[in-house]
Amino acid sequence: MSAIFRTSPWQVSNLVGAVESGSLQLPDLQRPFVWPTSKVRDLFDSMYRGYPVGMLMFWDVPAKGETRAIGGPVHQGASHQIVDGQQRLTSLFAAIKGRPVRDERYRNKDIRISFNPFTERFEVRTPAFAKSASWVEDISTCFGSPITAHKYFVERYQGVGNKLTEDETTAVERAFTRLHGLLTYTFDVVQVQAEVDKRVVADIFVRINSEGVKLKSSDYILTWLSVFWPDGREGIEAFARNSRITTERASELAGQRVAWTPHNPFIELGPGHLVRALVAVGQNRAKLSDAYSALQAKDRSTGTVDSDKQMLELDKLKSALPVVTKELDWDEFIRSLQSAGFRSRKGITSDTNLIYSYVIFLLGRRRYNVKLETLRTIIGRWFFMAQLRGRYTNSPETQLQRDLDRFGALAADDSAGFRRIVEEVIATELTNDFWARGVPELLVTSNAALSPAYQCYLAALNLLDADMFMLNMKVREWMDPHISVTKGVEGHHLFPRKYQENVLGIKGIKRINQAANFAPTDWDTNIQISDRAPSEYWPELVTARAADAEWLTRQRKWHALPDAWEALAYDDFLVQRRELIALVTREAFESLGTAGVADFIKTADAYADFEPTDTDWTLAELVAAELIVPGHALDPVDPDQVVDAVISDNGMILIDGVDEFDSLDAAAHHLGVTNISGFEYWGLELDGTVTALRDLVEGAERPV
Repeated sequence: MSAIFRTSPWQVSNLVGAVESGSLQLPDLQRPFVWPTSKVRDLFDSMYRGYPVGMLMFWDVPAKGETRAIGGPVHQGASHQIVDGQQRLTSLFAAIKGRPVRDERYRNKDIRISFNPFTERFEVRTPAFAKSASWVEDISTCFGSPITAHKYFVERYQGVGNKLTEDETTAVERAFTRLHGLLTYTFDVVQVQAEVDKRVVADIFVRINSEGVKLKSSDYILTWLSVFWPDGREGIEAFARNSRITTERASELAGQRVAWTPHNPFIELGPGHLVRALVAVGQNRAKLSDAYSALQAKDRSTGTVDSDKQMLELDKLKSALPVVTKELDWDEFIRSLQSAGFRSRKGITSDTNLIYSYVIFLLGRRRYNVKLETLRTIIGRWFFMAQLRGRYTNSPETQLQRDLDRFGALAADDSAGFRRIVEEVIATELTNDFWARGVPELLVTSNAALSPAYQCYLAALNLLDADMFMLNMKVREWMDPHISVTKGVEGHHLFPRKYQENVLGIKGIKRINQAANFAPTDWDTNIQISDRAPSEYWPELVTARAADAEWLTRQRKWHALPDAWEALAYDDFLVQRRELIALVTREAFESLGTAGVADFIKTADAYADFEPTDTDWTLAELVAAELIVPGHALDPVDPDQVVDAVISDNGMILIDGVDEFDSLDAAAHHLGVTNISGFEYWGLELDGTVTALRDLVEGAERPV
């Protein structure tokens, strides 16, 4: 039996050179870099101290006649593809060569590691280290031209009045020499031979990628596809990547005009999302572990693989990928969400609800041949129901499998049967009792941004073509994803916070920030309301802004204001308003498919090429402006969530003393928050009070 692998020594300079020349394929340069920069710092520190940092594993590219790749097409002239150690190799290449990587939104991100030759300490580059003459701002300069880098460091250090002693001069020279010497650091590389069978390579790849890491089931499938269907994995990765970028950005990256991307205002797709849709449509399976077992086609008792069954399951996925990634179908599904009143990512409280609703859309469109104009309304209603009830929130795979089985009983092209099942499910879920009791109960929350019921209420206001609170301006304009967040519009407390604290004696943020206490209005109205009692400001608003009695009646209906609401006790107001919000939401839901929806989606295509102006400050900007400093505690603005997060010495977010993140979004995503930005999610905690970051930066000068 021929050897499966051999072990060879590779110096860092050889590894970096092979990546640069293309003989060693590193697909991660085009994929999001998932390591926090602190791990890159630790990698260089360990190498500098001579510590072991693990082995690498390559798969030798076979001779001509067979094309395959782990995670993508083989580069021209590639001799090796990396199986294990992708993040380490990406870190080495990016930090040594000064090359950017891609962040989770596929934007260029620099990995800059600073070095102090006096203390021989590595840190993630921050403005403070960049300003200090005792630090090398970016170690890539030391690898490019070590003599020049050393000379520049000494001149800069002495140029601010410092003097180097003879011992310090020697120590600095040694540190620079030792740093540059990292290019000779040697990795042991396990090279899987070119002639090894694909199934063995797939097994190795899966085992390596799951070692020490809790992988998702979708990761196992993607890993398997990397060997058996690399073009399919690349198609999945490309569709996910392009959902995060506009056509203009895609054209810029591709160097040629790109006419369409799946960019949309609701979700930034990940490969795992698409894998779920792929196996549901192709294999009619919801449980990914079952789908993976089917792809392996391994007999449990003997361990032998049935190649025919394996290829049959793979063919199912190959047939499904063009369906899942079809441009027209994706666009029409997005229109379905808009037809249900949803406008942006903020209104989507579960990505799983969205992806599985897309599966139902594809079944109706491709398997049961439902007419498009009918399907839009059907899926709009389905998604509204799924979000409101959290259909795919708890045990999502089990619920989707029930739905797949339910629809699977229909004959092909049975569009009437498909619609009947949809309406039966909706009627079962959205009963009179649920509308009367369930929805008000769901609105007992202080987290309106993450409340499915409250976000459905906002969607309902869109469907009803409602005006904002005491304004002749549509709610849908306030929620327009084309408009960046400004002080022009906001959700305002009907019972102002200071009024509750100072007059009513209510101190708990959970009670003050109840979802039923919010209404969409503009900043000018907010200022006019100020901290006054509703009984004081409401009559003034009515006198100044109510054009006529009919408009005021509509206002009270849209915004679920009880009779004489301004005179109610706060808790009584909340109870009555929750019930009225439920009624408004129900009326709008039941109007789906009637006049008004078509007008609402007329501008549905406008989002495709839009990239909003980013008014959110980054973590680095907050640190550079010294609005937050090492040792500061961050807390979610939502008081219902408790998180141990502090700013570390290198200006990063450290959660639970273990996980470190170099961006606000990454830290929020780690906690499962995806429908609002990290800038909106986090607040600065000082003396027991949490200040939203948007309030923190108000009036501050943004760093250039």
